[in-house]
Amino acid sequence: MLDRLEMLRSLSVEKNTRMVLLVMDGLGGLPSADGITELEAAATPNLDLLASRGETGLLEMVDVGITPGSGPGHLALFGYDPRKHFIGRGILETLGVGAEVLPGEMCARGNFCTWGEGDIILDRRAGRIDTDSSASLIARLGKSIREIEGVAVRFYPGIEHRFAVVLSGEGLNDSVTDADPQNDGSPMVWSRPLEPLGTRTANVINSLIRRLRETLAGEEKASGCLLRGVSGTPEIPLFPDLYKMRSAAVATYPMYRGLARIVGMEVVDAGKTIESLFQAVKRDWNSFDFFFVHVKYTDSRGEDGDFEAKRDVIEKVDRLLPEILSLKPDVMVVTGDHSTPSVMGGHSWHPSPFLLSSRFVRTDGSESFGERACARGSLGVMPAHKMMGLMLAHAGRLAKYGA
Repeated sequence: MLDRLEMLRSLSVEKNTRMVLLVMDGLGGLPSADGITELEAAATPNLDLLASRGETGLLEMVDVGITPGSGPGHLALFGYDPRKHFIGRGILETLGVGAEVLPGEMCARGNFCTWGEGDIILDRRAGRIDTDSSASLIARLGKSIREIEGVAVRFYPGIEHRFAVVLSGEGLNDSVTDADPQNDGSPMVWSRPLEPLGTRTANVINSLIRRLRETLAGEEKASGCLLRGVSGTPEIPLFPDLYKMRSAAVATYPMYRGLARIVGMEVVDAGKTIESLFQAVKRDWNSFDFFFVHVKYTDSRGEDGDFEAKRDVIEKVDRLLPEILSLKPDVMVVTGDHSTPSVMGGHSWHPSPFLLSSRFVRTDGSESFGERACARGSLGVMPAHKMMGLMLAHAGRLAKYGA
Protein backbone atom coordinates (compact mmCIF):
# COMPACT_ATOMS: atom_id res chain seq x y z
CA MET A 1 0.00 0.00 0.00
CA LEU A 2 1.28 3.46 -0.92
CA ASP A 3 2.55 5.37 2.09
CA ARG A 4 0.47 8.49 2.78
CA LEU A 5 3.45 10.84 2.67
CA GLU A 6 4.57 9.34 -0.62
CA MET A 7 1.05 9.80 -1.96
CA LEU A 8 1.04 13.47 -0.97
CA ARG A 9 4.49 13.92 -2.47
CA SER A 10 3.36 12.41 -5.78
CA LEU A 11 0.16 14.48 -5.93
CA SER A 12 1.46 17.83 -4.69
CA VAL A 13 1.62 20.63 -7.24
CA GLU A 14 2.88 24.19 -7.08
CA LYS A 15 0.21 26.86 -7.06
CA ASN A 16 -0.05 30.52 -6.11
CA THR A 17 -2.14 29.95 -2.98
CA ARG A 18 -1.31 30.76 0.63
CA MET A 19 -2.08 28.83 3.79
CA VAL A 20 -1.85 29.63 7.49
CA LEU A 21 -1.65 27.02 10.24
CA LEU A 22 -2.21 28.85 13.53
CA VAL A 23 -1.30 26.58 16.44
CA MET A 24 -2.31 27.64 19.93
CA ASP A 25 -0.18 25.23 21.91
CA GLY A 26 -2.20 23.10 24.34
CA LEU A 27 -5.45 24.72 23.15
CA GLY A 28 -7.88 22.03 24.27
CA GLY A 29 -9.20 22.04 27.83
CA LEU A 30 -11.65 20.47 30.23
CA PRO A 31 -14.63 22.05 32.01
CA SER A 32 -13.90 23.95 35.21
CA ALA A 33 -16.32 24.13 38.13
CA ASP A 34 -18.49 26.38 35.94
CA GLY A 35 -18.89 23.58 33.41
CA ILE A 36 -17.03 25.23 30.52
CA THR A 37 -13.48 25.04 29.18
CA GLU A 38 -11.01 27.91 28.78
CA LEU A 39 -11.78 28.10 25.05
CA GLU A 40 -15.54 28.06 25.67
CA ALA A 41 -15.21 30.71 28.39
CA ALA A 42 -13.15 33.03 26.21
CA ALA A 43 -14.73 35.88 24.26
CA THR A 44 -13.73 34.91 20.71
CA PRO A 45 -15.97 36.71 18.20
CA ASN A 46 -13.45 36.35 15.36
CA LEU A 47 -12.81 32.65 15.89
CA ASP A 48 -16.53 32.04 16.28
CA LEU A 49 -17.25 33.82 13.00
CA LEU A 50 -14.51 31.87 11.26
CA ALA A 51 -15.93 28.60 12.60
CA SER A 52 -19.44 29.53 11.45
CA ARG A 53 -18.15 30.05 7.92
CA GLY A 54 -15.91 26.98 7.88
CA GLU A 55 -15.73 23.35 8.91
CA THR A 56 -14.87 22.12 12.39
CA GLY A 57 -13.84 18.92 14.11
CA LEU A 58 -11.39 17.37 16.57
CA LEU A 59 -7.84 16.20 15.91
CA GLU A 60 -6.52 12.97 17.45
CA MET A 61 -2.83 13.77 17.66
CA VAL A 62 -1.31 10.28 18.04
CA ASP A 63 -4.00 7.71 18.87
CA VAL A 64 -6.99 7.27 21.15
CA GLY A 65 -6.02 7.63 24.79
CA ILE A 66 -2.39 8.56 24.05
CA THR A 67 -1.13 11.79 25.61
CA PRO A 68 1.14 13.50 23.05
CA GLY A 69 4.22 15.56 23.63
CA SER A 70 4.62 18.77 21.68
CA GLY A 71 7.03 17.17 19.20
CA PRO A 72 4.70 14.35 18.10
CA GLY A 73 1.76 16.76 18.09
CA HIS A 74 3.43 19.17 15.71
CA LEU A 75 4.80 16.42 13.50
CA ALA A 76 1.24 15.20 13.08
CA LEU A 77 0.03 18.69 12.16
CA PHE A 78 2.77 18.84 9.51
CA GLY A 79 1.52 15.60 7.96
CA TYR A 80 3.93 13.09 9.52
CA ASP A 81 2.49 10.09 11.34
CA PRO A 82 4.16 10.45 14.77
CA ARG A 83 4.03 6.69 15.26
CA LYS A 84 6.39 6.29 12.31
CA HIS A 85 8.47 9.45 12.66
CA PHE A 86 9.82 10.35 16.07
CA ILE A 87 12.07 13.30 16.87
CA GLY A 88 13.53 13.67 20.34
CA ARG A 89 12.89 16.83 22.28
CA GLY A 90 16.56 17.44 22.91
CA ILE A 91 17.45 17.91 19.24
CA LEU A 92 14.39 20.14 18.77
CA GLU A 93 15.37 22.44 21.60
CA THR A 94 19.01 22.53 20.56
CA LEU A 95 18.40 23.39 16.90
CA GLY A 96 15.79 25.89 18.01
CA VAL A 97 18.36 27.97 19.90
CA GLY A 98 20.49 28.08 16.77
CA ALA A 99 23.12 25.47 17.66
CA GLU A 100 24.72 23.24 15.06
CA VAL A 101 24.67 19.52 15.85
CA LEU A 102 26.98 17.02 14.16
CA PRO A 103 26.13 13.36 13.42
CA GLY A 104 26.80 11.24 16.49
CA GLU A 105 26.35 14.08 18.97
CA MET A 106 23.57 13.80 21.54
CA CYS A 107 21.35 16.67 22.68
CA ALA A 108 19.26 17.06 25.82
CA ARG A 109 16.63 19.56 26.84
CA GLY A 110 17.42 21.09 30.21
CA ASN A 111 15.28 22.67 32.91
CA PHE A 112 16.79 24.58 35.77
CA CYS A 113 15.02 23.38 38.89
CA THR A 114 14.89 23.98 42.63
CA TRP A 115 16.55 21.04 44.37
CA GLY A 116 15.60 20.27 47.98
CA GLU A 117 16.92 18.08 50.77
CA GLY A 118 16.92 14.35 50.14
CA ASP A 119 17.01 14.85 46.35
CA ILE A 120 13.42 16.17 46.34
CA ILE A 121 12.68 18.36 43.31
CA LEU A 122 10.71 21.25 44.80
CA ASP A 123 10.07 23.14 41.54
CA ARG A 124 10.81 21.62 38.13
CA ARG A 125 10.91 25.07 36.51
CA ALA A 126 12.91 26.99 39.15
CA GLY A 127 10.09 29.50 39.51
CA ARG A 128 10.32 30.18 35.75
CA ILE A 129 13.39 32.34 36.31
CA ASP A 130 13.74 35.10 33.74
CA THR A 131 15.62 34.54 30.51
CA ASP A 132 18.49 36.91 31.33
CA SER A 133 19.16 35.23 34.67
CA SER A 134 19.08 31.84 33.00
CA ALA A 135 21.52 32.97 30.30
CA SER A 136 23.91 34.23 33.00
CA LEU A 137 23.85 30.82 34.68
CA ILE A 138 24.50 29.09 31.36
CA ALA A 139 27.53 31.31 30.74
CA ARG A 140 28.83 30.33 34.17
CA LEU A 141 28.28 26.63 33.51
CA GLY A 142 29.95 26.87 30.11
CA LYS A 143 33.14 28.09 31.76
CA SER A 144 33.03 25.56 34.63
CA ILE A 145 31.92 22.37 32.91
CA ARG A 146 33.54 21.55 29.58
CA GLU A 147 33.90 17.79 29.92
CA ILE A 148 32.26 14.90 31.79
CA GLU A 149 33.82 11.42 31.78
CA GLY A 150 35.69 12.10 28.54
CA VAL A 151 32.63 13.61 26.81
CA ALA A 152 32.72 17.25 25.69
CA VAL A 153 29.82 19.37 26.94
CA ARG A 154 28.31 22.49 25.31
CA PHE A 155 25.55 24.58 26.92
CA TYR A 156 23.08 26.84 25.10
CA PRO A 157 20.60 29.23 26.78
CA GLY A 158 16.90 29.05 25.99
CA ILE A 159 13.87 30.94 27.27
CA GLU A 160 13.17 31.32 30.99
CA HIS A 161 14.31 28.17 32.86
CA ARG A 162 15.06 26.17 29.71
CA PHE A 163 18.40 25.44 28.10
CA ALA A 164 20.02 22.89 25.79
CA VAL A 165 23.06 20.64 26.20
CA VAL A 166 25.11 18.97 23.47
CA LEU A 167 27.31 15.97 24.31
CA SER A 168 30.14 15.02 21.98
CA GLY A 169 32.18 11.85 22.34
CA GLU A 170 32.49 8.20 21.51
CA GLY A 171 29.87 5.60 22.41
CA LEU A 172 26.89 7.91 22.90
CA ASN A 173 23.37 6.65 22.24
CA ASP A 174 19.85 7.98 22.80
CA SER A 175 18.50 4.76 24.37
CA VAL A 176 18.13 6.35 27.81
CA THR A 177 15.31 7.55 30.03
CA ASP A 178 14.78 11.14 31.15
CA ALA A 179 16.41 12.39 34.33
CA ASP A 180 13.24 14.04 35.58
CA PRO A 181 10.57 13.06 38.17
CA GLN A 182 7.90 14.90 36.11
CA ASN A 183 6.20 16.28 39.24
CA ASP A 184 7.08 18.92 41.82
CA GLY A 185 7.67 17.60 45.30
CA SER A 186 8.85 14.21 44.05
CA PRO A 187 12.21 12.48 44.50
CA MET A 188 14.70 12.86 41.67
CA VAL A 189 14.46 10.16 39.00
CA TRP A 190 17.86 9.52 37.42
CA SER A 191 18.51 8.52 33.83
CA ARG A 192 18.94 4.84 33.12
CA PRO A 193 19.77 2.89 29.95
CA LEU A 194 16.96 1.30 27.98
CA GLU A 195 19.48 -1.11 26.49
CA PRO A 196 23.21 -1.70 27.01
CA LEU A 197 24.11 0.79 24.27
CA GLY A 198 22.69 3.58 26.43
CA THR A 199 24.74 2.85 29.55
CA ARG A 200 27.53 5.35 28.84
CA THR A 201 25.10 8.14 27.96
CA ALA A 202 22.98 7.60 31.09
CA ASN A 203 26.09 7.71 33.26
CA VAL A 204 27.25 10.94 31.60
CA ILE A 205 23.81 12.55 32.00
CA ASN A 206 23.67 11.71 35.72
CA SER A 207 27.26 12.82 36.34
CA LEU A 208 26.59 16.09 34.54
CA ILE A 209 23.56 16.81 36.75
CA ARG A 210 25.58 16.16 39.91
CA ARG A 211 28.41 18.37 38.68
CA LEU A 212 25.98 21.13 37.78
CA ARG A 213 24.45 21.01 41.27
CA GLU A 214 27.90 21.50 42.78
CA THR A 215 28.53 24.46 40.49
CA LEU A 216 25.22 26.12 41.35
CA ALA A 217 25.45 25.52 45.10
CA GLY A 218 23.97 28.51 46.89
CA GLU A 219 21.48 29.50 44.17
CA GLU A 220 18.04 30.04 45.69
CA LYS A 221 15.87 28.94 42.75
CA ALA A 222 18.09 27.41 40.06
CA SER A 223 19.98 25.03 42.35
CA GLY A 224 19.96 22.04 39.98
CA CYS A 225 18.73 20.81 36.65
CA LEU A 226 16.73 18.10 34.91
CA LEU A 227 17.70 16.65 31.53
CA ARG A 228 15.32 14.93 29.14
CA GLY A 229 14.63 14.12 25.52
CA VAL A 230 18.14 12.84 24.76
CA SER A 231 18.36 12.56 20.98
CA GLY A 232 20.52 13.06 17.91
CA THR A 233 19.83 14.26 14.37
CA PRO A 234 16.96 12.34 12.69
CA GLU A 235 16.31 11.41 9.09
CA ILE A 236 12.94 12.68 7.89
CA PRO A 237 11.40 13.70 4.52
CA LEU A 238 11.60 17.47 4.13
CA PHE A 239 8.53 19.69 4.01
CA PRO A 240 9.45 21.61 0.81
CA ASP A 241 10.15 18.37 -1.08
CA LEU A 242 6.93 16.75 0.07
CA TYR A 243 4.55 19.64 -0.54
CA LYS A 244 6.36 21.82 -3.11
CA MET A 245 5.89 25.09 -1.29
CA ARG A 246 7.89 27.79 0.45
CA SER A 247 7.23 27.38 4.15
CA ALA A 248 7.84 29.78 7.02
CA ALA A 249 7.92 29.05 10.75
CA VAL A 250 6.78 31.99 12.87
CA ALA A 251 7.58 30.93 16.43
CA THR A 252 9.32 32.40 19.46
CA TYR A 253 10.19 29.28 21.48
CA PRO A 254 13.32 27.31 20.55
CA MET A 255 11.76 23.87 20.43
CA TYR A 256 9.25 24.81 17.73
CA ARG A 257 11.84 26.70 15.73
CA GLY A 258 14.02 23.59 15.96
CA LEU A 259 11.24 21.31 14.74
CA ALA A 260 10.60 23.62 11.82
CA ARG A 261 14.29 23.54 10.87
CA ILE A 262 14.33 19.74 10.99
CA VAL A 263 11.43 19.41 8.52
CA GLY A 264 12.89 22.05 6.21
CA MET A 265 10.90 25.19 6.97
CA GLU A 266 12.58 28.59 6.97
CA VAL A 267 12.56 30.08 10.46
CA VAL A 268 11.84 33.81 10.30
CA ASP A 269 12.35 36.53 12.88
CA ALA A 270 9.21 36.44 15.00
CA GLY A 271 10.11 38.71 17.90
CA LYS A 272 9.13 37.77 21.44
CA THR A 273 5.44 38.62 21.75
CA ILE A 274 2.15 37.35 20.36
CA GLU A 275 1.75 40.67 18.56
CA SER A 276 5.12 40.25 16.86
CA LEU A 277 4.08 36.82 15.53
CA PHE A 278 1.20 38.36 13.61
CA GLN A 279 3.33 41.28 12.45
CA ALA A 280 5.89 38.82 11.07
CA VAL A 281 3.24 37.08 8.98
CA LYS A 282 2.19 40.40 7.48
CA ARG A 283 5.81 41.39 6.84
CA ASP A 284 6.68 38.15 5.02
CA TRP A 285 3.32 37.47 3.38
CA ASN A 286 4.60 37.69 -0.20
CA SER A 287 7.67 35.55 0.44
CA PHE A 288 6.06 32.24 1.42
CA ASP A 289 3.18 29.91 0.54
CA PHE A 290 2.71 28.35 3.99
CA PHE A 291 2.93 29.93 7.44
CA PHE A 292 3.18 27.91 10.62
CA VAL A 293 2.36 30.35 13.44
CA HIS A 294 2.96 29.11 16.96
CA VAL A 295 1.52 30.64 20.15
CA LYS A 296 3.11 29.09 23.25
CA TYR A 297 1.34 30.74 26.16
CA THR A 298 -1.93 28.80 26.02
CA ASP A 299 0.14 25.74 26.95
CA SER A 300 2.24 27.52 29.60
CA ARG A 301 -0.80 28.88 31.41
CA GLY A 302 -2.53 25.51 31.23
CA GLU A 303 0.53 23.85 32.76
CA ASP A 304 0.46 26.48 35.50
CA GLY A 305 -3.13 25.45 36.28
CA ASP A 306 -4.27 29.03 35.60
CA PHE A 307 -7.69 28.86 33.92
CA GLU A 308 -8.17 32.62 33.65
CA ALA A 309 -4.71 33.27 32.24
CA LYS A 310 -5.15 30.62 29.54
CA ARG A 311 -8.54 32.09 28.67
CA ASP A 312 -6.94 35.55 28.44
CA VAL A 313 -4.29 34.30 25.98
CA ILE A 314 -7.01 32.84 23.75
CA GLU A 315 -8.87 36.15 23.83
CA LYS A 316 -5.70 38.04 22.89
CA VAL A 317 -5.12 35.77 19.89
CA ASP A 318 -8.73 36.33 18.84
CA ARG A 319 -8.29 40.12 18.98
CA LEU A 320 -5.19 39.86 16.77
CA LEU A 321 -6.67 37.38 14.29
CA PRO A 322 -8.05 40.04 11.89
CA GLU A 323 -4.45 41.02 11.09
CA ILE A 324 -3.99 37.67 9.37
CA LEU A 325 -7.52 37.44 8.00
CA SER A 326 -7.05 40.81 6.30
CA LEU A 327 -4.37 39.15 4.16
CA LYS A 328 -7.08 36.81 2.80
CA PRO A 329 -5.31 33.44 3.09
CA ASP A 330 -6.73 30.79 0.77
CA VAL A 331 -6.76 28.29 3.63
CA MET A 332 -6.73 28.98 7.35
CA VAL A 333 -6.57 26.35 10.09
CA VAL A 334 -6.69 27.07 13.82
CA THR A 335 -5.97 24.28 16.29
CA GLY A 336 -3.59 23.04 18.99
CA ASP A 337 -0.85 20.43 19.05
CA HIS A 338 -2.47 18.73 22.07
CA SER A 339 -4.74 19.63 24.97
CA THR A 340 -3.43 21.16 28.20
CA PRO A 341 -6.42 21.50 30.55
CA SER A 342 -5.65 23.86 33.41
CA VAL A 343 -7.62 21.57 35.72
CA MET A 344 -4.96 18.92 35.04
CA GLY A 345 -1.94 21.22 34.87
CA GLY A 346 -0.37 19.24 32.03
CA HIS A 347 -0.83 17.61 28.65
CA SER A 348 -3.79 15.28 28.19
CA TRP A 349 -5.05 12.72 25.70
CA HIS A 350 -8.17 14.71 24.73
CA PRO A 351 -8.48 15.55 21.01
CA SER A 352 -7.77 19.14 20.02
CA PRO A 353 -10.50 21.37 18.56
CA PHE A 354 -9.81 22.69 15.08
CA LEU A 355 -11.42 24.74 12.36
CA LEU A 356 -10.69 25.02 8.66
CA SER A 357 -11.66 27.98 6.53
CA SER A 358 -11.47 28.23 2.74
CA ARG A 359 -13.78 29.10 -0.13
CA PHE A 360 -14.37 25.38 -0.75
CA VAL A 361 -15.77 24.41 2.65
CA ARG A 362 -19.17 22.87 3.31
CA THR A 363 -20.25 24.97 6.28
CA ASP A 364 -21.50 22.71 9.06
CA GLY A 365 -23.62 25.08 11.13
CA SER A 366 -21.10 25.66 13.89
CA GLU A 367 -21.95 28.78 15.88
CA SER A 368 -18.79 28.96 17.98
CA PHE A 369 -15.27 27.60 18.33
CA GLY A 370 -15.06 25.32 21.32
CA GLU A 371 -14.53 21.70 22.29
CA ARG A 372 -18.18 20.69 22.33
CA ALA A 373 -19.07 22.69 19.21
CA CYS A 374 -16.17 21.08 17.34
CA ALA A 375 -17.25 17.62 18.54
CA ARG A 376 -20.44 18.18 16.53
CA GLY A 377 -18.58 19.47 13.46
CA SER A 378 -18.68 17.89 10.02
CA LEU A 379 -14.99 16.89 10.03
CA GLY A 380 -15.52 14.57 13.00
CA VAL A 381 -12.52 13.16 14.87
CA MET A 382 -9.65 13.13 12.40
CA PRO A 383 -6.14 11.66 12.75
CA ALA A 384 -4.04 14.82 12.93
CA HIS A 385 -1.47 13.63 10.39
CA LYS A 386 -4.20 13.64 7.72
CA MET A 387 -5.06 17.30 8.27
CA MET A 388 -2.20 18.60 6.08
CA GLY A 389 -3.62 16.74 3.10
CA LEU A 390 -6.93 18.49 3.69
CA MET A 391 -5.22 21.88 3.73
CA LEU A 392 -3.39 21.10 0.49
CA ALA A 393 -6.63 19.99 -1.16
CA HIS A 394 -8.46 23.18 -0.16
CA ALA A 395 -5.52 25.19 -1.51
CA GLY A 396 -5.75 23.45 -4.89
CA ARG A 397 -2.31 21.90 -4.39
CA LEU A 398 -3.17 18.22 -4.89
CA ALA A 399 -3.63 16.58 -8.29
CA LYS A 400 -6.24 13.89 -8.82
CA TYR A 401 -5.28 10.37 -7.71
CA GLY A 402 -5.66 7.84 -10.51
CA ALA A 403 -7.39 8.02 -13.84
